[in-house]
Amino acid sequence: MTDTRPDTRPSLHTADVVVIGMGIAGACAAIEAAEAGASVLVLEGASGPGGSSAQSGGEVYLGGGTATQQALGVEDTEEDMRAFLTAALGPNADEAKIADYCAGAVDHHDWLVAHGAEFHHKLWDTPTWMPGDDSGLMWMGERAQPYASIARPAARGHRPPAPNFAGNLLMDALVATAQKAGVTLHCDVKARSLIVSEGRVAGVRATEFGEEREYLATGGVVLATGGFVDNDRMLEQWAPQQVGKDKVSDGRDDGSGIEMGMDIGAAVRRMHQTETAMLIIPRLAVGAMLVDGDGQRFINEEVYPGLYCHAAVHHRRPPVWVIIDEKGIEDVPESELWGMQPMHAAETIEELAADCGLPGDALADTLRRYNAGARNGEDPQFGKSARWVRPLEPPFGAYPTGAGGPDTFNGLPLKAQGFTLGGLHTDLQSRVLDRAGEAIPGLFAAGRCTHGLHGEGYISGTSLGDGSFFGRRAGRGAAQGTG
Repeated sequence: MTDTRPDTRPSLHTADVVVIGMGIAGACAAIEAAEAGASVLVLEGASGPGGSSAQSGGEVYLGGGTATQQALGVEDTEEDMRAFLTAALGPNADEAKIADYCAGAVDHHDWLVAHGAEFHHKLWDTPTWMPGDDSGLMWMGERAQPYASIARPAARGHRPPAPNFAGNLLMDALVATAQKAGVTLHCDVKARSLIVSEGRVAGVRATEFGEEREYLATGGVVLATGGFVDNDRMLEQWAPQQVGKDKVSDGRDDGSGIEMGMDIGAAVRRMHQTETAMLIIPRLAVGAMLVDGDGQRFINEEVYPGLYCHAAVHHRRPPVWVIIDEKGIEDVPESELWGMQPMHAAETIEELAADCGLPGDALADTLRRYNAGARNGEDPQFGKSARWVRPLEPPFGAYPTGAGGPDTFNGLPLKAQGFTLGGLHTDLQSRVLDRAGEAIPGLFAAGRCTHGLHGEGYISGTSLGDGSFFGRRAGRGAAQGTG
């Protein structure tokens, strides 16, 4: 008798290496695997590649004397880069991964350039989130104390040649390189679970518009699926401080890769760690006082803005304000002010404090102590560079922040936002480890679905940096079948 029932078995695809996710970690894993001679299949849940990487500023944190640094006369060493990152990404940064990353940073710079990345030999010299031009190198707070006393300062933020958000340029170049290398990309494919055979990860189960698919990997599987900021259930469990805040992602950082790994016994690490940012103008803040709800300064305003945003949102009593004077506002180029004017203005600091809901005596005392040092070009409390220190004189202005301020201001979103930094536990070869610390055969991971370099601190460029660097390691390992 002929069986007329429809065949409901999932369609089957096979490659040497299967990569899940086509952000920067997945793209670099795919390129490295293909160049090692492997057939590579990338599964992307969205309708096109890029992920959150394509929506980022595009900075890659690199140093130690890259060709871009040398062309601009920036002197740097591996040791200084390592000392800065260990301090700025701490406490509890992963010192072994930082050391490995710094040792390979110059070569990684050259690899990125050889594979399509472009960094113009032009330096942006003032504090900012993202340069407003095509500068290829920027400072990331390396000149600020206490870091300037820990490591010799050097600009290390390498970025593509476009103003503001430039991650799409970097991703377009890497995706094009992957395609030229023979990588096959399947979009609109949602990975669901890992296939384990004879104690080894052998592939992925997925769906494409509801149809089941199986993708087998003869060498290894690379998870490059991003973080979990878009998964409120996971946030509530692992990083509740981020619940209710806006999300920095492409909307697909759902933690699926992390949970797929956990389902087969993978360990996770530092899942509580997040980066939190808010709408604040670094060029404005550096010449001002950043004060908390007690009217006290709490940090050097010259550090990388992500550090003071995180401190303000998670470690200070709200509301946090930027206190500045008229000259301070006038000194900021109009292009960097984003059209923002102070929310409050007053002739005396006590009046301004009342408008801001701050204790008047405390804010007046903070201003007095700040100005006493500023008259000598000094900041005895936090060591802000003389370039940015001068007495603040009436009339005064105050800008709100996302730490206790309104959700919007001057038509712009002010609410704190962020993303996750914890994830699967991986070793220096990007192998995923189980709860006993042993590598899971056939499984690799990189990018924000893993715990990378970070402790409690964050510097822009370290996500794209460690994602691309350890993504390459993952792709190479999977191609060699060494997991």
